[in-house]
Amino acid sequence: MAQTYEELKKKTVDELREIAKGIDNEAVKGYTQMNKEHLLPAICKALGIDAHIHHPHAGKPGADKAGLKAKLRELKSARDKALEAHDHAQLKSVRRQMHSLNRKLRAVTA
Repeated sequence: MAQTYEELKKKTVDELREIAKGIDNEAVKGYTQMNKEHLLPAICKALGIDAHIHHPHAGKPGADKAGLKAKLRELKSARDKALEAHDHAQLKSVRRQMHSLNRKLRAVTA
C-alpha cells in the first residue's frame, strides 16, 4: 500500500479511518474520534509518508541572488552615509536603487 500524501488527501474521512484501522501504530491510536485534519498527518506519520507538499524551485535563469544581496548591502552603507551627511538628493537616489533591487530580489525568489 504505497500511497502518497496527495492520494490520502483526496480520500474521505471514512476511507482514511479504514486505512487507519489496518495500521498498528501509536500515531493513529484513537482514529475513530479523529477528524480528517488530525487523521491525515497521523496516517502519514505512521506510514512514514512526508506530510508536506514539495514544490521544486528553479528560480529565474540568469538571476544572481547573491550578487543582488551584495549590491543591496553596499547600498545600505551608502544610505547610512547619506543620512549622516544630510544629503537629501543622494539619499533619495540610494533609496530608489534599493527599492528596485528589493523588487528584483523578490521576483527572483518568487
